Amino acid sequence: MVKRNEEMKREIKVNMRGGDGQVVVTKMLDDGEFKGKSRLMATLTLEPGSSIGEHIHENEEEIFYVIEGEAQYLDGGEWKTIKKGDSCICLGGQSHSIANRSSETLVVAAVILTY
Repeated sequence: MVKRNEEMKREIKVNMRGGDGQVVVTKMLDDGEFKGKSRLMATLTLEPGSSIGEHIHENEEEIFYVIEGEAQYLDGGEWKTIKKGDSCICLGGQSHSIANRSSETLVVAAVILTY
């Protein structure tokens, strides 16, 4: 199966999880298009000043991979800078947040695995 960019569903989430600005969520695949245990496979686009508020993942884990730009990532209560090519994971029971405090667009691949 090949899914073209123009076929992917896009949703704008304002103040996502209590964050600032808006996040464009582009679903790479929709439910039913894969057999694995994933709740989300998407890219997240955050313009400067936008963020996703801190939240906890229960019975799932979320992986971020930075495609473009630079982000501040809340990891275990500590803000860390992640850049293009970096990845991070929030395991079940942990919380995280991501913010674009730079002057460039941030694009992150996000996968939420369930168990």
